[in-house]
Amino acid sequence: MLEKLKKLNPEIKIYSVRDDEFKKYGRIIDIDTKECVDACLSLDFPKDGSAYEPSVKALEDMKCSDEIREMTLGGCKAQIGICHGYNTLLNALEYHNCSEINVAATPLVLLLATRWDMDENGDLDASKIKAFLLEKGDAVEVFATTLHFCPCQAEDSGFSCLVALPEGTNTLLDAPSKDKLLFKRNKWLICHEDNEALKEKGIYPGIHGTNYEITF
Repeated sequence: MLEKLKKLNPEIKIYSVRDDEFKKYGRIIDIDTKECVDACLSLDFPKDGSAYEPSVKALEDMKCSDEIREMTLGGCKAQIGICHGYNTLLNALEYHNCSEINVAATPLVLLLATRWDMDENGDLDASKIKAFLLEKGDAVEVFATTLHFCPCQAEDSGFSCLVALPEGTNTLLDAPSKDKLLFKRNKWLICHEDNEALKEKGIYPGIHGTNYEITF
């Protein structure tokens, strides 16, 4: 699948999460993910577009959920949710002041950059973004210094990805923030300058250049 994606997407560098290039963005986690994959795929799938739920009871009740919480925050309170549906575009990038655990229930592509790729104003040249393929069942820690967003699908059937984060992350702020990039709790977000829908929500248009679309 990786070689096919590389040939179909010559405009962006695509790697496997097993390549050394991934080491500055995250790390592979060696756990048995079968329960995670089965649980994610058992959930109702969006009919179109993508959906993110920060906390999903079926995932938080898994036998392996305590192991995932320990990986996420060393045993502190963490939420386990899902991002799934259909998406092929970059559109935006976010970061958290903590790592994020992802388990790929389907093959998917993450578009990543680093926080130091942004300038002090929150602007980012899209040419600095790289793509990474996760095979079905792959588990990774995405570092707090990594910009990421909604996965891109690598198959017609869409994508499904478990997402574990500190409890409260990606939920609504109690009040508007003076920080122009802080969009939700523990969620700093920039969007592509051509994404009118996100700009209308007040998201800073900090990504300049190509709004990459993954072809599969």
